[in-house]
Amino acid sequence: MQTVRLLSGYDMPTVGLGTWQAKPEEIERVVTTALDVGYRHIDTAFNYNNEEAIGSVLKEWFKKGGKREDLFITSKLPNFGNRPSDVERFLNLSLKRLGLDYLDMYLIHMPFTFKLNEDTCTPATNEDGSFVLDLNTDPVSVWKEMEEQVRKGRTKSIGLSNFNEKQVLNVWENAQIKPSNLQVELHVCLQQNSLRQFCQTHNIIITAYSPLGSPGAKTHFQTKYNHNIEDFPDVLGHPIVQKISTEHKRSPAQILLRYLLQLGVVVIPKSKSPDRVKANIDLFNFSLNEEEMRTLSTLDKGARGRIFNFLFFKGVENHPYYPFKDELQS
Repeated sequence: MQTVRLLSGYDMPTVGLGTWQAKPEEIERVVTTALDVGYRHIDTAFNYNNEEAIGSVLKEWFKKGGKREDLFITSKLPNFGNRPSDVERFLNLSLKRLGLDYLDMYLIHMPFTFKLNEDTCTPATNEDGSFVLDLNTDPVSVWKEMEEQVRKGRTKSIGLSNFNEKQVLNVWENAQIKPSNLQVELHVCLQQNSLRQFCQTHNIIITAYSPLGSPGAKTHFQTKYNHNIEDFPDVLGHPIVQKISTEHKRSPAQILLRYLLQLGVVVIPKSKSPDRVKANIDLFNFSLNEEEMRTLSTLDKGARGRIFNFLFFKGVENHPYYPFKDELQS
């Protein structure tokens, strides 16, 4: 497995297993398959509600001789825990669920914050279904507590997720321990050129979530939030992707993932299928040529290609740290 060196001094595998939307009953099969075929990077989050299931698989893997130091485990501080007083609490909860003594990467999941419903450990909502915004905290104050978790040995590296360029810079300029990773939506229809250049300048490694365009997201938004995205990009089915796929005798997913790897981006594809899990890591014995890379770069739609604008959190656009205000205005 190829790795990249983080600013924190640790190595991150360039392909990981994404687990958003992976139900606990699916986790055992998928994560076991992933570990068996060579994955050593597992990405989860408190919000995904599958950390305990992942922890059960890891426990069995350790029993069979697997070593903790060979794994790279990422989790995330939930948007209803974005307060300095809650960072250690939620990190410890994630560690307990995963059955681990430390994380390899802990991310602030989102820059905006919701009030916490203590009874359900979920975001508090108003009677009209809108989310109760917490306006009394900010990412820099949360980051200071993230740094403290590194000092206490609970996580080796820390980073950000879903922050825009200005928000990342604000944390960077006020940080003693610099963010070494930024996880954002990134795929062929949303290539984040400016953000990638910014992160390269600051030696921040980018991890792409939904690198295949998250085919299951549309159903999820409609079912859970009654929220519909009209112009949902069909990344896997794009004719250009299909053509390059045929020429290389590789799946469209492999073409899309290889493209991002050659851009210097870490990828964390998610799949329920053991066969696709295997295929999604089989990316290192072929490459795309300059013309193919150039052609795929033309598929970028900019902000119009974004799937996760978080407007399914009713009222989130009113939070001062909502990251896509400029896109909404334009």
